[in-house]
Amino acid sequence: MLDRIALILVIIGGINWGSIGLFQFDIVSWIFGGQAAVMSRIIYTLVAIAAVWCISLLFRENEVLSSANDE
Repeated sequence: MLDRIALILVIIGGINWGSIGLFQFDIVSWIFGGQAAVMSRIIYTLVAIAAVWCISLLFRENEVLSSANDE
């Protein structure tokens, strides 16, 4: 379950970075009132923690990943 939440947050971060790169538009700061807003900073922090968590996916055995997907 934690893997899926982390993956969703990383996808949100990727979409946000894509919009910054392509359109110079930060979706998170637009929704939550600027980059310095507390909610924006919380979202940025959660995305960063999720990205660090997803690094662990690279080092897991295939059997562990397969059994997690079956749940």
